Amino acid sequence: MKKLYRYITKSFLGTFVLTFFIVVFIWVMQFVWLYVDDLVGKGLELKIIAELLFYTSITAIPMSLPLALLLALLMCFGNLGEHYELVAMKASGISMWKSMRPLLHFSLILSVLAFFISNSLIPIATLKWRTLLTDVQRQKLAFNIKEGVFYKDIENYVIYVDKKGKDGSHIYGVKIYDHTDRMGNTKIISADSGMMSMSPNQRNIIFTLYNGYNYTDLTPDNYKEKRPFERMSFKQEQLKFSLASFDLTRSDEEMYKSYQQMMNIRQLSTSLDSLERRYGNKQKAFTEGFSRRWANYNNLNPSIPNEKGMRLVADSLVAKADVALCWPLLSQFDDTTRNTIINMAIGSAQNAKDNVAFNRLDLGSQTENINKHRKEWHKKFTLSIACLIFFFIGAPLGSIIRKGGLGLPVVVSVLFFVVYYIISTIGERMAVFGDLNMFVGVWLSSIVLAPVGLFLTFKATTDAALFDGDSWKKFFQKLFKKAKKA
Repeated sequence: MKKLYRYITKSFLGTFVLTFFIVVFIWVMQFVWLYVDDLVGKGLELKIIAELLFYTSITAIPMSLPLALLLALLMCFGNLGEHYELVAMKASGISMWKSMRPLLHFSLILSVLAFFISNSLIPIATLKWRTLLTDVQRQKLAFNIKEGVFYKDIENYVIYVDKKGKDGSHIYGVKIYDHTDRMGNTKIISADSGMMSMSPNQRNIIFTLYNGYNYTDLTPDNYKEKRPFERMSFKQEQLKFSLASFDLTRSDEEMYKSYQQMMNIRQLSTSLDSLERRYGNKQKAFTEGFSRRWANYNNLNPSIPNEKGMRLVADSLVAKADVALCWPLLSQFDDTTRNTIINMAIGSAQNAKDNVAFNRLDLGSQTENINKHRKEWHKKFTLSIACLIFFFIGAPLGSIIRKGGLGLPVVVSVLFFVVYYIISTIGERMAVFGDLNMFVGVWLSSIVLAPVGLFLTFKATTDAALFDGDSWKKFFQKLFKKAKKA
């Protein structure tokens, strides 16, 4: 048995490692395709790109691990079935359960490892990935002046080049607009030709201009006076521009640590307690304040027709919400005062309505934030359970279809994973927006696929002909006969 277990484990592990890295590579390529516009043309160091791809590959583990496990199990048991090795095991008295035992132990260990990955590794990698990606997106494009286009990426300067030489460093028809004085186009440098070069420390770009003019519009203190104009010619002039603004600025990670995706279970529990306490206090304060405000006016009977008295009557009218009840109070005023009180009541009611709408929106936003934290708390466990569910789908299904390689197993595994992903996404979104219970929403995909795994395991261990056409034909014939008798 030990040799058999060693053989099955060896056949599975090689396939699992290979498929895992293939799936991770596919997810990373999807990220590159999605953010290619943010990465290209910015002169990023190879170290920065490698770091970003490394964190991306770690954040792809929750999606890659179940799919790789399912595909590897399908290929492993499909190969064993295709080469009649499972038949030989059963003929030797080794049941399907026993042949699945070593990989079941592996899946259990993988599930425990997946929990620690979700709880400890993924939040850190997500934090660093999000911070670095934001910094890259904010990064300016690398210094690259194009012909006939005004270049504005150097702060306080606008550069125009009519034509560039084939070597990329010689330029012709140069105009440089200096906006350092914040006075508009008061300083302009024009040159027939020039040359661009980098400083030895690669921190500055140097423009050496030939045969040109410096134009300066001298603005006097009194705008009504004549504005003198100054022009200076030169045969050669050198300008230096700093490229510090093109450097990648790393943000502080502390500003992103409050997001629920960057927290572990302990941090999520602490944050949830704070959010629920704040929500309860806000709801209580609003309810009590609103009720107390209008309850105070139910028994008021002010008779002084001044502004304060009219305001009290107007609020009493809103509190009672019935003109007939308030008519004895209104009848003691003249028509003008009565109309003023009614207009005050309408304004007070509108303010109360706006207050309710604002608090409803605020409380709804807080509820959504709380639901997002609860969703992330539950998702720390879903990866572990998904690994177990896909084991009970992949191993028996591979022994039933008896096809190895990258053909049918890939199609079947992708189909199951797409169903799992779609159900999971729909359930989580419904739970966040309050349309579904949080536990049911997050665990909906597991609830749906767990019976499928148990059914396939039962069929595989009992040698049921699941994909045999004759068996299904006989089953439906019996079913129709029973229906006719009924």
